[in-house]
Amino acid sequence: MGIVEGILWVLFVLACLLISAVILLQEGKGGGLGDAFGGAGAQTFGVKAGGITKFTGYLAVGIVVLAVVITQIRSSSSSVADSLSDGTAGDAGLSVPAGAEVGVETEPAVPAGDDG
Repeated sequence: MGIVEGILWVLFVLACLLISAVILLQEGKGGGLGDAFGGAGAQTFGVKAGGITKFTGYLAVGIVVLAVVITQIRSSSSSVADSLSDGTAGDAGLSVPAGAEVGVETEPAVPAGDDG
């Protein structure tokens, strides 16, 4: 794991914690935790509820972007070409029975008692 990936992970975790707190502070139809703190959610991001809603949306988009970037970094560090070159991937669990010749066609087996 590189330094850039580590920084992105820290930002991702902080953004997840922040969005959790922001969502809990928002006023719902029934008040929720926003009323428990005396309307702190509306006071934190301004009087209008639209500000906190926009902030939540931007934060959610940021989390998705961070997740995609982290995934791209992780997938590029362990490419398929690396796994194919060391023989860990490729045959998908298929194997040739011992003594069988590869590429030789054989007739299908006929069940016992079947005249064909």
